[in-house]
Amino acid sequence: MSFTVRFDDHHQEIIFGGVMRPKAADELQVVHDAVKEALQCISGTLSLNFKRLNNLNNVAFRELAAIFGDVCEQQPQLQLKIICSSVVGWAMRKFQLLARISPNIAVEHYDRNFYPGQRVLEDGSFIPALRAQTKMTWRHERHILPRHGLRPEMHVADICCGVGDFAALVQKEFKPGRMLALDHARSSLDYARKAAAESGITDIEYIYGDAAALLLEDDEFDFVMCRHALQVFNEPELIVKELYRICKPGGRVYITNEKISECAGEPYSESIQWTYREVAKLFAHFDMDAECGPKGQRLLQEGGFDDLKMEMFIVTNRESNPRDFADMIQAWENVYAGKMSAARGDSPEFNARFRRGFQDHMATALDPKGYAAWPIWVASGRKPL
Repeated sequence: MSFTVRFDDHHQEIIFGGVMRPKAADELQVVHDAVKEALQCISGTLSLNFKRLNNLNNVAFRELAAIFGDVCEQQPQLQLKIICSSVVGWAMRKFQLLARISPNIAVEHYDRNFYPGQRVLEDGSFIPALRAQTKMTWRHERHILPRHGLRPEMHVADICCGVGDFAALVQKEFKPGRMLALDHARSSLDYARKAAAESGITDIEYIYGDAAALLLEDDEFDFVMCRHALQVFNEPELIVKELYRICKPGGRVYITNEKISECAGEPYSESIQWTYREVAKLFAHFDMDAECGPKGQRLLQEGGFDDLKMEMFIVTNRESNPRDFADMIQAWENVYAGKMSAARGDSPEFNARFRRGFQDHMATALDPKGYAAWPIWVASGRKPL
């Protein structure tokens, strides 16, 4: 079969995956069996997880409707919760029809609240920050990546790729045998595809996807990157689990994250430090962790990786373009002291002080005598053979 059906009794959940295109209803006996198994040991709510189901034909849809309808009729005390993802575009539209069968069936658009800060970071306003950050880190990472196992001809995935510019640089520098770049922000992917077309880049697969439920095969990539991303998920361990799954045995996963409170600048150090400590609190308000950087090795170790490697590098205005550094800070101010601060309901007085720290940091970056620093933690681990 090209689809899978599995009952998880711990979570009271039936998980569907793959492509469900039977020619006859009797090819879905495995669904009947999973539902029968579930009904023997659950109470309350049975979740029907379709996040990984790529496709579904009408034969399958009619049979699922009949199965779920029978359950609602035979066990009216049971609730059925159908879980869909916007990554699979047809799913919500199709499964909403099943909710009409019975008031006991509900459909959940699970990634509408993919993570609490999603709407702030996925609307395109963060694109300038992503572009500036890549400019600042590439001069370091092009030398760091080989130390963590990246080699030419590898099959490489960039999960949470943002605007895709880092994937393009890896493609140019390391000549991978395959390069896939995935993100959940449509605005970022639109930008990435347009930039790639304008640059004549045709050998990167830019795809829309959910990092917590990737529609990618097991053991598919030699090297998996996930940069500046775990810090914006409220459950980063779910992302690490997916990175592990798609990585080949013996392959490596490479992550980078910040500890934002350790951004520094001279002069104006007191103002700058106060603002970045408040950035960390702001992220925490949205259940994100801008202090995630030093935790990377632990996250990988707990995710099952071995042969762990970790290092830290500091981006400064002394070894990079001061204007690029200032542009990056300006992009941070626009988002953190703009939409995010407003969404939290910060007072005008707080916001004025908050912005002052960013502006002072920009001033230190542009001052020939000033010093501005942004620390990044790198960690990687091998998927055991």
